[in-house]
Amino acid sequence: MIARQPVTASTLQEGQDKPPSMPPLPQQRHKVVLVIDLVESVRLMAANEAAVVNQWRGFMHHATTQVLPACRGRLVKSLGDGMLVEFDQPTDGVRAAFALHQYFAPLNQSLPPAQQLHLRAGLNATNLYVDENDVYGHGVNLAARVADLAAPGETLVTSSVFDGIVVGVDAEVEDRGESYLKHWPEPVRTWQLYPVSSASAAVRPRVPEAAATDFRPSIAVVPFETRSHAAEQFVIGELIADGVIAQLARSQNLRVISRLSTTAFRGRQSSTDEIGQRLDATFVLGGSYVTYGDKVVIMAELSDRKRGEVIWADRLTGDTRDLLEAQSQLLDALCVACAKALLNDVVQRTLVLPVPQLDSNALMLGGITLMHRSTPRDLQRSLQLIEAVVERHKRVATPWAWLAKWHIMQVVQGLSGEPARDFQRAIDTADRALDLEPSSSLAMAIKGHALCHLGEDVDASHRLLQEATQSNPNDPMAWLYNSVWSTMWGNAEDSVIETENALHLSPLDPQKYYFEMMLATSCLAVGQMQRAIDLCVSSLKKNRYHLPTIRTLLIAQYEADAKEEAVSTFNLLRTLQPDLTVSKYLSSGNQSPLRRRGAKVFSALGMPN
Repeated sequence: MIARQPVTASTLQEGQDKPPSMPPLPQQRHKVVLVIDLVESVRLMAANEAAVVNQWRGFMHHATTQVLPACRGRLVKSLGDGMLVEFDQPTDGVRAAFALHQYFAPLNQSLPPAQQLHLRAGLNATNLYVDENDVYGHGVNLAARVADLAAPGETLVTSSVFDGIVVGVDAEVEDRGESYLKHWPEPVRTWQLYPVSSASAAVRPRVPEAAATDFRPSIAVVPFETRSHAAEQFVIGELIADGVIAQLARSQNLRVISRLSTTAFRGRQSSTDEIGQRLDATFVLGGSYVTYGDKVVIMAELSDRKRGEVIWADRLTGDTRDLLEAQSQLLDALCVACAKALLNDVVQRTLVLPVPQLDSNALMLGGITLMHRSTPRDLQRSLQLIEAVVERHKRVATPWAWLAKWHIMQVVQGLSGEPARDFQRAIDTADRALDLEPSSSLAMAIKGHALCHLGEDVDASHRLLQEATQSNPNDPMAWLYNSVWSTMWGNAEDSVIETENALHLSPLDPQKYYFEMMLATSCLAVGQMQRAIDLCVSSLKKNRYHLPTIRTLLIAQYEADAKEEAVSTFNLLRTLQPDLTVSKYLSSGNQSPLRRRGAKVFSALGMPN
């Protein structure tokens, strides 16, 4: 017997009994594995081997040249009567399986049942060792075992694949329950997938136009996609989407689709029209982002789904840490620009298209926006749009409430010949809205606002405004009109808090200049002159001809002893509203301390009595 020298570190260094070198394990990656094979291939080949082999070769050519490239799949191996393919996303594997199943359908129509060729498929998502030649791991075996469960023409998936698809978008499903698989320690739950039929893929039933109750245009914010494949970058896309949806949802003029619904379109090559139809959204906001160190660059795009047009696109740059802030400057800028572009698009269409060609959402938003502008032409067009919505939806409260607001705006903008009469019209119209919907906070707030200006029943107006905020604490208009009441008849300090609350509830409101004017008035009432002036200047940058803002600015400048600026503002007011007199100004709310202060300023500067 020959004694063997034991293998030690020193003998290895000397090259004695050196074991064969082993390559390192390949990198482990999360992959989706598709195992697909030909059902009863042994029997079919025994009956007609040449024909079956020829058909299989045609199938493989179709798979490798058309289906797999389109579905971003990689052929790992061909098994003669089956194939193993890997994907990065469950949705790609599902699309590939459905497409491959269809290959033999035309041929089978001309063959007797015993000669027909059918496939069965199994899909599993798991962590695998992946190199350029193969994939390794028990997850491959599980996909093969699941494929064995499938009947001819079926695609079965594990829970890891099922969790990565959206039912009704990627596939229809049938839960097959748990199965005990060969050489598998625990039962495995599987689902059978079916292609989404044209019937099930159709958009969910839409509310008939005549029965619509929500007149806000809807917007879907689909997840922003990273241009980097680094896993740590994906969280930035989540922060962008969550922040944008949270900001836009605070706008009373937009209906924002839930984040839970829009997440279904992450990583998909879906068209704007498809997304909009499935989510019942008129507008779709999406885009991409890339990071460079601490900087993030966002490419955003807003599309009108119905017209298939991009109506706004921009590139914004900021600090990635800013996205974590409660008030992110980058997301604020993105949301403000998006909301402004959406509003401008809708309003422009209401100005150029005939009323019958406009849907109710556009009519309503256009009417609300134009009534807050300051020219007689805009106000008249606003009336046409809102009356059209009232005519279409006579039994809905919201259009009536905004029509009541229109009568108030006619007075506020100095375009009414009989302010008391128009305030009463506003009250009567708001009553129509309340008859239809007694709990309408908007109608209560507008009626209370009209009563507040009339000054004939101050207590009743206060009760209505308080009820409006109690009915809907998130209604910015109710808080805004409460602030007007507090400024005119109550505690001016309360008015500041109430207006700031309204601004907080609607930071992206297209009538932000109106909110700023209201806050300026509240600041004027409590003697915060410089803040009132600054707010008026900011408001006039958004709407330079808004008469209430100009009047508030004039009073603040005069009482702040900025006489030269006050004279300039007074001249602008006289140019825009030449028929305004002190008595006309006092014709509504003449008992209000703030009105009397304004009248005193106007008289001092030479306004006719």
